[in-house]
Amino acid sequence: MKRPTAATVLIALLLMAAAQVAYAQAGKPVTIVDANLVTEASLAKLPHMNAALAKAVIAKRPFKTVKDLDSVLSSLTKEQRTELYAKLFVPINLNTATDQEILLIPGVGNRMLREFKEYRPYTALAQFHREIGKYVDATELARLEQYVFVPIKK
Repeated sequence: MKRPTAATVLIALLLMAAAQVAYAQAGKPVTIVDANLVTEASLAKLPHMNAALAKAVIAKRPFKTVKDLDSVLSSLTKEQRTELYAKLFVPINLNTATDQEILLIPGVGNRMLREFKEYRPYTALAQFHREIGKYVDATELARLEQYVFVPIKK
């Protein structure tokens, strides 16, 4: 009996991994970083952050929601957090995000909140593009996409 070659084993492993990959479609990060993934050094360089606050953020990870991150950053003013959230965020589930979570996205007001919620349940990020793209230009759509994800059912 022939033994499988290393290449055959590698291909089999890659195929198995590929079958398991997509559990969510996430927006492409352009200007923001995920608070659960950013390094402490990079975090400390963001607007209104310092070494102590960066350590506090790292210590409280992982954040399940952006509200959890918002609580850790409560020593900052609302305006400071809004400026920071243009660079740092915890992506929100378009289907389950609360009004508070959606409104933490910089530049999102009550009108856009209604639009986000009107098209639930989202089945793919393409649906978000199609529906929200009716109200904003491509640049703004790309900016908003960074903050969201759509879970994929297996």
